[in-house]
Amino acid sequence: MIAVVSEEGVSAATFEAIGQRGGYSRGLVGQRFGSKLGLIEAVIAYLHDDNGTSFAESNCADPSSGLDALLTYVDLYMQRLCHMGEGQAYFRLLCWAVADISAFRSAFVAEHDRIREQFERWILRGQAEGQIRADLDPTSAALMVGSQLLGLSIQVLVDPAMEVDPIRLTCLATLRAGLAATG
Repeated sequence: MIAVVSEEGVSAATFEAIGQRGGYSRGLVGQRFGSKLGLIEAVIAYLHDDNGTSFAESNCADPSSGLDALLTYVDLYMQRLCHMGEGQAYFRLLCWAVADISAFRSAFVAEHDRIREQFERWILRGQAEGQIRADLDPTSAALMVGSQLLGLSIQVLVDPAMEVDPIRLTCLATLRAGLAATG
């Protein structure tokens, strides 16, 4: 499904097309995942787990401070945007689920909550360490960071030739300045 959605879009991702691409019958896809929602949930979980593994393998998953952890995640995420590969499937599915007011939106909620909760933990840690402003609401700050990343990810799908690096550098500087404790 990932390759079909990345290359041809969501509407092309029928059980038949997915089975054909994988070299097996459409019935096997249905049997394995039960429904299209089951398949989409599996794809979303796979892509999020793959994304998390990439950050862990980069030895940047838990830098010395909460602020550094958050900024490192943002930096690595934005660096990968130009080479999205399988990630295109995730954002194409997300856009489709939102545009169609689809029940599939629920499959994204849990994954987005998981990322928001990780951002909150890093923000709370940074606040406890005195590196992130104590007056910030961790949930609101986490949602703001996540929303920036989602928006930029979709913009890259709209305009694949867009220069991400200057945006990445500006975003990191803005986040550092906006989140950092003074004094």
